Amino acid sequence: MKNIFYKRFLSFLLLGVFCSFNAYAEVETENADSDASKLVLSIRRIGLDMSKTQVRNAAEYADSPVSALNATSQDYIKGALDTVLEYTKNKFKWDNGLFMEYGKTTLKPYNAPATTDENADKILFSSNLSYSCWEFSSLKFGPTIREAYETQFEDTEANPRQNIIRSSAGISLFDHKIIKSLYLAGIHEYDFTYAHEQNSKLGAEFGWRLEYLVRKGVKFSFDGYYREYFDYSEYIPTDLERDLSAVIRLDTNLWGKFTMGPYAQYRLAKARGTDLYGSNLIFGISFNYISKFLLN
Repeated sequence: MKNIFYKRFLSFLLLGVFCSFNAYAEVETENADSDASKLVLSIRRIGLDMSKTQVRNAAEYADSPVSALNATSQDYIKGALDTVLEYTKNKFKWDNGLFMEYGKTTLKPYNAPATTDENADKILFSSNLSYSCWEFSSLKFGPTIREAYETQFEDTEANPRQNIIRSSAGISLFDHKIIKSLYLAGIHEYDFTYAHEQNSKLGAEFGWRLEYLVRKGVKFSFDGYYREYFDYSEYIPTDLERDLSAVIRLDTNLWGKFTMGPYAQYRLAKARGTDLYGSNLIFGISFNYISKFLLN
C-alpha cells in the first residue's frame, strides 16, 4: 500500500511538472526578447575546516584526574569547494554546480599507533533547470528538473567508491532574497557502486537553501535535503531508506571576500539492512572564500 501511494504521488508530481512546462512554453516564446540573459559564476564557498589537539607527555599523566593532560592528540582537517554557474534567460534559470569535500581525522594516542578516519568524501556534479511560471513578492515558483552524478575521491578498505546517477523532477520556489531554493521532487537513482549489483531506485526528495543577511558582513545560511526511497530493483542491505542532511553556517567577513565562522553539519540515515538509524554530528569553525563573478 505504501509503495502504491508513493508511485501515485510521483506520477502526479511528474504530470504537474510537464503540464506546467507545456502550458507556459508558448507564452515564453512570445516574450523571448523581454528580458536580457545573465551568466554568473557563484563561488558559494572555498573553505578549510580544521582543528588540532596536541597533548605532550600524556604517558606521564596517564593516572592524572586532569583529562586535558592525558587526552589523545588529534588533527582534523576538511577542504570544501561549492561553486555554481548560473544562467538566466527570461523565465528560465539553468544552474550547473560542482560540490566537493574531503576530510580526515587522525588520532595519535600515546600508547598505540596513530589511526586515520575519513569524515567526509563527496564529489557532486549537478545541472538544474527551473522555470518561473508565477512570481509574487520577489519569489519565483515553477517546475524544475535536475540531473546529478555523485561519487567519491577514493575507495575505503571496507567499501568501493560510491557511484550514483540521480534524476529528479518536481516543483520549486527560488531566487528570493532569503529562499534561494525550496523544492519537492520525485527522484530516480541508478546506483552502480557495486559493479555486480546495479540498482535502480525511486523516491521523493525535499530540499532547501536559505540565506539571511544578519547585518553587513554577517550572513546566516541553512541548506540540506531529505530523501525517502520506496522502490528498488535489487536488495542491497546498505542502500538507504531515509536520508537527511543539513548544514548551518554563520559567515563573518574578515577582509575582502574571506570569511570565518561557526558551522554545524548533521547527517541522519537508515539503511535497509537494519532497524537502527546512523547519524553524524559535527561542530566547527571554518575559513572560506565567497564571491560572485558576472560573466555576461
